[in-house]
Amino acid sequence: MKALVFDKLLRYEGEHPDPKPAAGEVLVRVRMAGICATDLEIIKGYMKFRGIPGHEFVGEVVSGSSKWKGKRVVGEINCVCGACDMCRGGLASHCRQRTVVGISGRDGAMAEYVVLPEQNLHEVPEVIPDEQAVFVEPLAAAMQVLKQCPIEPRMNVSVVGSGRLGLLAAQVLQSVRCRVEVVGRNPQTLAFCERHGIQTVDVKQLVPRGDRDVVVECTGEPQGLNLAMQMVRPRGVIVLKSTYAGGTSVDLAPLVIKEVTVMGSRCGPFREAIDLLARQQIDVATMISRTYRLEQGIEAFTAAGDPQNIKVLIRMY
Repeated sequence: MKALVFDKLLRYEGEHPDPKPAAGEVLVRVRMAGICATDLEIIKGYMKFRGIPGHEFVGEVVSGSSKWKGKRVVGEINCVCGACDMCRGGLASHCRQRTVVGISGRDGAMAEYVVLPEQNLHEVPEVIPDEQAVFVEPLAAAMQVLKQCPIEPRMNVSVVGSGRLGLLAAQVLQSVRCRVEVVGRNPQTLAFCERHGIQTVDVKQLVPRGDRDVVVECTGEPQGLNLAMQMVRPRGVIVLKSTYAGGTSVDLAPLVIKEVTVMGSRCGPFREAIDLLARQQIDVATMISRTYRLEQGIEAFTAAGDPQNIKVLIRMY
């Protein structure tokens, strides 16, 4: 099969071995995949991943399950054992033995085929086109903020970072009618927010006042936490969404002094994300900047790292 493969360098392979499903797994023919900030960090060394990247995708089941064969699906990225203490305790996404599609220990979806456990599948309704279905995974991650940190309309909430995930998080927060603002530096993505009635502030003009009830940190950069600590009020909440390669040096004293709650936030509810897209309550269509063929994958990654582009997609065929 055709695939993008990362092994210290990202390359395109025209004849990569086809994956073979194990018991309980299905083979999915990938139709389209999206490039996210985590993918860009992977090719910088994040998680020391080697193999086929990509975890945002939509495809069609071709074998491994008569129940699912022929259905258009998206897939949850955590592949779990079902037997460890985390799985038995209702925290399967933190399975002790998990592999993660395109991120840790398992090949991803930037290829003609990907293998997934059957239990990870979600059918995509016809009303959602492929180009929007690839947003299910990151939209679910944005929705996880509300699962972990209930937001009330009276709250002042800031999203730090106006990249792909930041735009999704801002729209999700807007749907619960809190007072939300987005702090960023990219005029194009800040303009996207303004068109959707979301207040923005250029980070260069920001004067942190330590008055935000909740700060959702989506910068993808270590300094994002420093800014979030300046913005959040005493006993407020910082939700960390960024993942990046390499270490960081951060003075954590303000968290203690202000008694701030910090929570990491990762994967979220796929079914609810699918429902939001089906009802057209979240705009992902105008986030799409460029679409490339799989053979142009290297070029696609370069484009995804260009701040002039918001979301870059890869079409498999």
